[in-house]
Amino acid sequence: MAPETDPPFRRIAADLRRRIADGELAPGDRVPSNRRLAQDWGVALATATKALTVLRQEGLVEARPRIGTVVATATATAPPAEAQPHDTPAELSRDRLIRAALEIADTEGLAALSMRAVAARLGVSAMSAYRYVTSKDELVLLVADAAFGEAAYPADPPAGWRPRLELGARTLWALFRRHPWLAHLSPVTRPLLLPNLLTHAEWALAALDGHGLSSTAALDLHVLLYSYIEGVAVNLERETQAQAATGLTGDQWTDTRFAALDAPGAATRFPVFTRLTAGLPDGYDLDLDALFELGLATLLDGLTPRVEAAANG
Repeated sequence: MAPETDPPFRRIAADLRRRIADGELAPGDRVPSNRRLAQDWGVALATATKALTVLRQEGLVEARPRIGTVVATATATAPPAEAQPHDTPAELSRDRLIRAALEIADTEGLAALSMRAVAARLGVSAMSAYRYVTSKDELVLLVADAAFGEAAYPADPPAGWRPRLELGARTLWALFRRHPWLAHLSPVTRPLLLPNLLTHAEWALAALDGHGLSSTAALDLHVLLYSYIEGVAVNLERETQAQAATGLTGDQWTDTRFAALDAPGAATRFPVFTRLTAGLPDGYDLDLDALFELGLATLLDGLTPRVEAAANG
């Protein structure tokens, strides 16, 4: 147990270290988030983040995308926290800040991303980070651009506008899957003109180009397709947040709500819904990946007559 005179982050780290050593937190178990630690200990968010950073440097915990920070599956005997190396501002770079920020956004969500949180994760002062990034807003844009840049397209695109749009849509869906917070950045009415995001737009617009569509029509169809992908992807982060808040998986939550259909009169008020759900003995399994594919096929089926008409026009 850390002495009361120790800084708060060391006391938090010591308590978590003890819980791991005692088996209270087993390998793979999720440790309290920095927000939960800040609330339980009455400290600033940056202080809680710094405590988790110490344990991460010791190899006791690790960050997992869309899960959070968990006890490492293989923990080594850690040296005292005082012996851990700390980055100095001279060792920082914009790339290191972006990578740390990307890890925070992936594991804890966009709301947890701040200049102070990134600096705490790297073990440096908050002010040193401002030498490379001027504000949180700039940092978010840099991180988003890096995330959108993780996928590339082939030099030789598939033949036909539809296969090309399908490849572009599935590429974006995979990126949203990997980084769910990307779907919450900005409405399509205020597009982010990020270089790597424009790469995806260029791919889609090139697929539609040369088919007789007007500039407005081509841009509208691109925005329509992108907003569909983003609209389904919004639910990825929301489900993660809902599960963390309720402790229930999506299936468990749905099961509790479907019990209401047993109430008297429900079948009379909602006959079609009752009949359809009653025909599913294992319940309705809402699969976002399958829903994405269904919507993509339906959307492109609807676009086909319009594109062909323009081409024949």
